[in-house]
Amino acid sequence: MPELPEVEALRAFLTEHLVGRTVARAMPVAVSVLKTYDPPLSAVEGQAVTAVDRHGKFLDVTVGALHLVTHLARAGWLQWKDQVPAAPPRPGKGPLALRVVLDSGEGFDLTEAGTQKRLAVYVVRDPAEVPGIARLGPDPLGEGFDRAAFAALLAGERRQLKGVLRDQSVIAGIGNAYSDEILHAAKMSPFKLAASLTDDEVNRLYEAMEHTVREAVERSRGVAAGRLKAEKKSGLRVHGRTGEPCPVCGDTIREVSFSDSSLQYCPTCQTGGKALADRRMSRLLK
Repeated sequence: MPELPEVEALRAFLTEHLVGRTVARAMPVAVSVLKTYDPPLSAVEGQAVTAVDRHGKFLDVTVGALHLVTHLARAGWLQWKDQVPAAPPRPGKGPLALRVVLDSGEGFDLTEAGTQKRLAVYVVRDPAEVPGIARLGPDPLGEGFDRAAFAALLAGERRQLKGVLRDQSVIAGIGNAYSDEILHAAKMSPFKLAASLTDDEVNRLYEAMEHTVREAVERSRGVAAGRLKAEKKSGLRVHGRTGEPCPVCGDTIREVSFSDSSLQYCPTCQTGGKALADRRMSRLLK
């Protein structure tokens, strides 16, 4: 899933390639991709792109007086094309969900792999009309998001740290992968309760979050859209690396599986050497 660093890199890439250009055609291919109907998608055609912004994990392309907002969800991606095929795309079972063509002949495709179609596109007059944007918490890269603001968000949170970091209404932009990376850098269990943190632990978690997110943004800066996925994976230390040695201590990275996702962690670095219960695997072994 694209998270804050990758979406920020896409924002920078699209700013360079879209701003000042005019949208010639905007063509939905998958029925499920459009979440709004008024204004219609066709309303962006013939309009110039004036800005590209990011709200958490949402991309926001300003076209004329409208906003073309995209959430790539778990399996969505943006593919840039220096020359868009002349033939219009055909609806079908392929990954293509939406195509945007510029007056220059360049453009981009929004694609989504897998059978669960969650990629979402909105055409709105104000980004705040998108429910997911209206619910967003503060951005880790935003002005004023300091240690005190972070501590205030955690105060009274009776949930586990993993869930709090992934909750977009608490902090915008962090997902499954970077929450694993942050907790590993902070040397904290994903199951530790947020409200139980000491002042020193709050400091450690805040510093780990800031360093992890900013480092990933810098690593992605200037990377072409087509290489961002590979760049993200190469920089991850624990997420998606079950069974590999921890790059810090050498212990084996473990996994906890859930119904539709999983987390990875290092027992030595994060849980005092204790393996966390994998409830899904436990049920299978009964």
